[in-house]
Amino acid sequence: MKQEKMTKFIRTEDVDKKWFVIDAQDQILGRLATKCARVIRGKEKPIFTPNMDTGDFVVVINADKIKLTGKRELQKEYFSHSGYPGGVRIRTFAEMMEKNPAFVIEHAVKGMLPKNRLGRKLIKKLKVYAGEEHPHAAQQPETISL
Repeated sequence: MKQEKMTKFIRTEDVDKKWFVIDAQDQILGRLATKCARVIRGKEKPIFTPNMDTGDFVVVINADKIKLTGKRELQKEYFSHSGYPGGVRIRTFAEMMEKNPAFVIEHAVKGMLPKNRLGRKLIKKLKVYAGEEHPHAAQQPETISL
């Protein structure tokens, strides 16, 4: 008699969501973003389901101390367009780090998440702060080292 293997589908309410803190000081942007995206998506868990939110919350601190390898600090650019003719805005990595260092990490992680409703829901689980302090101590976050 053949034993059938059934895929278990877990409801979103039944998933145990944890909080994690990642210190970005002297970390490489891409490697940090990859780790954040995997935890937010839930790929680190055995109950991972591609069409569901099974991931955890991630708090990134010291976003202003992130590093890039090689010449990327000089060459990396962030492109945006207002929708009007001539409305192109190109900002360099250095400008973005001065203006809004949290955007750099958010932008990198967002690019690694699904481009649909699920991805828009998942990106809200990422909290990025430029300094050491964060207001999520009440959630008792665990520390992740890269």
